[in-house]
Amino acid sequence: MPAKQVLDQALALLSGDRANTHGPMWENHENIAMLWNGYLHNRDTLTASDVANMMELLKIARRKLGTFNEDDYVDGAGYAAVSLQCAEEKEKIKTQARIGRPLARNEE
Repeated sequence: MPAKQVLDQALALLSGDRANTHGPMWENHENIAMLWNGYLHNRDTLTASDVANMMELLKIARRKLGTFNEDDYVDGAGYAAVSLQCAEEKEKIKTQARIGRPLARNEE
């Protein structure tokens, strides 16, 4: 897809459906910033699970300000599931390190 077409499509989304669905852009991003700042309080580094949690917070911010959009709820649930899988994988790796055996990628 040519760059101009990508930018035209993005502009149409920002000024059309997305603006209606998610509310005013500045206010939406302020909500996201407040949620992420609260989440990041006392954090030095982020994990994969943290990233999924923060993406879920983005969906929560959109639900708070925008119009009803079922996808924001479904996506939020999806990010919660991703966070769980990331946290489980991290726990598995920590457990294997404690018993001194490297974890094979295909182990469950």
